[in-house]
Amino acid sequence: MNARVTPQSGPATIRRAVARDARRLTRLVRGSRAYEGQYAAMVADYRVGPDYIETHRVFIAVAADEHESRVLGFYSLVLVPPELDLLFVADGVQGRGLGRLLVAHMKCEARAAGLDRVRVVSHPPAEGFYRSVGAVHTGTVSANPPAVAWDRPELEFLIPPAVAGVSSAVA
Repeated sequence: MNARVTPQSGPATIRRAVARDARRLTRLVRGSRAYEGQYAAMVADYRVGPDYIETHRVFIAVAADEHESRVLGFYSLVLVPPELDLLFVADGVQGRGLGRLLVAHMKCEARAAGLDRVRVVSHPPAEGFYRSVGAVHTGTVSANPPAVAWDRPELEFLIPPAVAGVSSAVA
């Protein structure tokens, strides 16, 4: 699914990521203010590699007004087991609806893949966002030092089947 969307931050295009997007996605992860302070170590050496992009369903939101070159955000949907592995929105466009659009797109992709639920192990400060877009709390994933030194909320999106005659495209 390739969708043009218009969050409050302006027009964006959501498209499937390709291997050459890897560096830009890695920069977005490593530069996220959500991972400052105590969380910095988790993403300091994190890498979104071309192999990861080719293996999973990674979708990228790019600014439609700049020759689709500025990365606004992205997500990664792992099919087996079903999990929203990554979701990042650039610091400068957070709070403007792009995260909600990425989640809606992810739900459509999950539905198209035949999934009925998608697990999320959330960064603790992001739990409120996930709940606001329909995820339900299912538990807690214990810390796993040294990679992750804190407990994380576990949530789940329930993916209802498509209703006959209703398009599920994000546009």
